[in-house]
Amino acid sequence: MSLFNSLIQSRVRHADRMDDERLGQAVKPYHEIVDSKDDYELTVYLPGVSKGGLQITAENNELRIVGQPAWKRPDNWVTLYNESAEVPFELALEHDHSVDIEKIHAELRDGVLRVSLPKSEAIRPRKIAVS
Repeated sequence: MSLFNSLIQSRVRHADRMDDERLGQAVKPYHEIVDSKDDYELTVYLPGVSKGGLQITAENNELRIVGQPAWKRPDNWVTLYNESAEVPFELALEHDHSVDIEKIHAELRDGVLRVSLPKSEAIRPRKIAVS
């Protein structure tokens, strides 16, 4: 079973406009998923997020990534053009217990989060000897 069948995006609110209506909302970050033999490799792009502003939880059958950008605009600065939103990122992925949550490993470097999601032994292909 591929990750595209087992991980399903869920319950993420989107900020569609650059105005005050976004307060309290989160933006779904751009992410990529690669299926390999032993694990799924998840890459999430979180510009401006530091390790202190990142929270990753894995419980039941859901992986949730929440990131709060660390940089704040000084009060005396006037924004002429804003290319990115100053709202938190939130990504929720559901899986059908195909991920071994005890062995998940994550690394954040330069705003790019790489998460290794090892496949559980139950779904890994096995070679069966014929007697």
